[in-house]
Amino acid sequence: MARRLSRTFPIIGTVVAVAVVGRTLRRKGWKLGLLDTVLDALPFVGTAKAGVELYRGDFFPDRPPRPAPSEPISPASRATT
Repeated sequence: MARRLSRTFPIIGTVVAVAVVGRTLRRKGWKLGLLDTVLDALPFVGTAKAGVELYRGDFFPDRPPRPAPSEPISPASRATT
């Protein structure tokens, strides 16, 4: 039973990495998000990476947030100037 369960753990990590790939790509961008997901999906590399990230933080930083779009100038506000 324990041997059978130990064989499924690498598959579980890969399934989780693939399940969150969309969110990771939005947070980190295409290049870094894809690299982060690939490393997380590899069975023993993903485990080691997660262990190091507990102490060090993310290997690949999130991209900076986009600035909020400015409000469009309405024709009524142009007429007052």
